[in-house]
Amino acid sequence: MKKILLFVGLLMAAVGANAQTEAKTDKDHNYKVAKNLETFTAIYKYLDMMYVDTLDADEVVGYGINAMLHSLDPYTVYYPEEKVKDLNMMISGKYAGIGALIRYNLVLDNVVIDEPYENMPAAEAGLKKGDVILSIDDSTMIKKSVSYVSEHLRGDAGTTFILKVKRPMTGKTMKFKITRKAIQLPAVPYYGLQANGIGYLNLNSFTTDCSKDVRRAFLEMKKQGMAALVLDLRNNVGGSLQEAINIVNMFVPKGLTLVKTIGKLERANREYKTTVEPIDTVMPIVVLVNGETASASEITGGSLQDLDRAVVLGTRTYGKGLVQAPMDLPYNGNLKLTTSKYYIPSGRCIQAINYKHKNGGYMEHVPDSLTKVFHTANGREVRDGGGIKPDIEVLPDSLPNIAFYLASTGRDSTEVMLNWELEYLKNHPTIVPAKDFMISDADFESFKQAVLKSGFKYDRESRKYMENLVKLAKFEGYYDDAKAEFDALNAKLNHNLAHDLDYNKEMLKQVITADLVSAYYFQRGTIENSLQFDKQYKEAVRLLGNQSEYRKLLTPVSKEK
Repeated sequence: MKKILLFVGLLMAAVGANAQTEAKTDKDHNYKVAKNLETFTAIYKYLDMMYVDTLDADEVVGYGINAMLHSLDPYTVYYPEEKVKDLNMMISGKYAGIGALIRYNLVLDNVVIDEPYENMPAAEAGLKKGDVILSIDDSTMIKKSVSYVSEHLRGDAGTTFILKVKRPMTGKTMKFKITRKAIQLPAVPYYGLQANGIGYLNLNSFTTDCSKDVRRAFLEMKKQGMAALVLDLRNNVGGSLQEAINIVNMFVPKGLTLVKTIGKLERANREYKTTVEPIDTVMPIVVLVNGETASASEITGGSLQDLDRAVVLGTRTYGKGLVQAPMDLPYNGNLKLTTSKYYIPSGRCIQAINYKHKNGGYMEHVPDSLTKVFHTANGREVRDGGGIKPDIEVLPDSLPNIAFYLASTGRDSTEVMLNWELEYLKNHPTIVPAKDFMISDADFESFKQAVLKSGFKYDRESRKYMENLVKLAKFEGYYDDAKAEFDALNAKLNHNLAHDLDYNKEMLKQVITADLVSAYYFQRGTIENSLQFDKQYKEAVRLLGNQSEYRKLLTPVSKEK
């Protein structure tokens, strides 16, 4: 009995000591917070009162706030009142304007229309690719920046203005009366039933109600005879977590826990379950992902992978396992604050980067050796950290160096590609349907001659590496003995623009074709057209055509044996 009483006494003492330690820690923390806030306020008062120049409070204090947030993760962001609309647009996908992508043409030294969006004021008014923006009402836009022009194009929905442009294809100066309206970029820019009953659906953002668009598109394709689905989440950087839940719920049973969020405060902890009956739990699905697939996209692809409901194909995803919530601030500001981490059905968090709360926000990627093994519903091994690893890795075709320079708007750009495309648009009022269009070999030869005559130049990576290798060989004393070999290699690497154009002909034809299709059929046409060249999509179609291979990928190795 004495031993029991002694044990209880020691336990209570330990608990009491632990409680005292926690209380002291909390007290020290609160003291440090108060001390530093009071110091910050005192410093700014002295600066405002005695500094040699007059301070702009918004600039100085705003810089201090942003520097503080910079020591955390990159998703915790302060939005002062004048920028809250940017946050709202990011969340909702809506803004009021004309609905067009604009760019700066450095040859013309002016902003031009690059791509009007379908069914939006710019397209409805008749604006075309390449139109040079001269003025908005009485304000000149000549030699103004993209941000300046964009700010003037946007405004309250329903307001009207006069846009003056010069059309390079005709040389005419034209005026358009345009009424701004609320612009919401389509979350599903293209979907359609392809050959062999394969449905394709491109989802490019998780904005408000996007799950309704996905559901509508899926049911329409299913009615048309869809037997399998390719869900394209490449370059989808995420958005609403609830919309991701709604989309996964279309394909998995009711009552499953898809996501758990866990944060410092109890109220940040939440479970997200499927709440309605699914519309299809058996149709084969392949989810396409890449390095820009992030956040809500990773929840969608990762949940379907963890539940063995789909095969994930492509390259490793971005790895964003953090959740943000908007917090109202005084004076109509807002703070997008990281409040928790999320965990998908297997229990893993796919956050790829550790953000250190020191050294100015030092960050490090989670090494594969430190990741932990989790298991899918069927028992397949998956890992946390480092994003979603695809079940089948397929690297996309990479653009050749010359293509980047031809499409570039940099200081040395001749805009030869854009000029050739504008001439093509002028001479071809219509083209064949988007899925079938491809510029001909004769068209490419015409483009090639235009490039050769334009004085176009670009830095070839092989030349840069060669120059660095020569410097290194000379430094280490090997150059003289290998001079003959260096000279021979140098001769083979001589700049030959005609050769480079011919060598990269097929890829350049695809780039030009995509640009032209967007002018005739907008974003949906560009996506539909790209499928004929898309290496990852073709592999998804091949897999869906081999159901035994598809099922085997969703079966753990132990069960196979």
